[in-house]
Amino acid sequence: MKDIEIRTVAVTQYLQPLREGGSLPAIVKAEDGFLYVLKFRGAGQGKRALIAELLGGELARVVGLKVPELVFMELDDSFSKTEPDEEIQDLLSFSVGLNLGLHFLSGAITFDPLVNTLDPVIASKVVLVDSLISNIDRTVKNTNLLLWNKELWVIDNGASFYFHHNWNTWEEHLTRTFPLVKNHVLLEQATRLKETSKEISQLLTLEKIQEIVALIPEDWLIEEGELLTPNEMRSAYLKFLTTRLSKMDLLVKEAEDAR
Repeated sequence: MKDIEIRTVAVTQYLQPLREGGSLPAIVKAEDGFLYVLKFRGAGQGKRALIAELLGGELARVVGLKVPELVFMELDDSFSKTEPDEEIQDLLSFSVGLNLGLHFLSGAITFDPLVNTLDPVIASKVVLVDSLISNIDRTVKNTNLLLWNKELWVIDNGASFYFHHNWNTWEEHLTRTFPLVKNHVLLEQATRLKETSKEISQLLTLEKIQEIVALIPEDWLIEEGELLTPNEMRSAYLKFLTTRLSKMDLLVKEAEDAR
């Protein structure tokens, strides 16, 4: 398996906000000519949502799920100066620097569990990855899944790793499982959890997890008044994920019981 690389591109044009998202992401054009959905560091959950998006997306990709390419996106201060909408102006101003973008899948449609059926292995992978990263935002109300070219694409992992919103208590999460899997939009279709869990455990090696955690930009790990250093935070993400993987059998049982 090849090494993971995240490209860095500069934003050249702000096109339109996506107002259905609480954090007000936007469609932008980059210097490479492609369109991206830009997730802003200055939005409500800040840089931690970008970290969750990055980690969740690359973990999902490693286990064989379709995820739009993730890129680091440089945003300069010129955009806020020409934006007439005050709310967006503030968001752009607070987000100068390194942000995160997802390749825009033009023409994609939202996955509808009442209409669309999936390969049970793919459904099981999504459920188990979301259990590993404690993703609370993959429900019937908000699937955060797209269908594009007749394939399922996983987006929006920013609500994962919610322990990192309070580093004082993060270690308490090491002993927990993921009871909220009961609300997962794909739970009914995830009928191959046991065999899929073995594949995930083989693919998510310690080395691969270390490689993914190492992708987090140093700047995203620096918060004023924070008790932990960036290196300590990286170690925490690593320990959380490896501990979670060691509980895979429990996560499978929890999901099966919920279904």
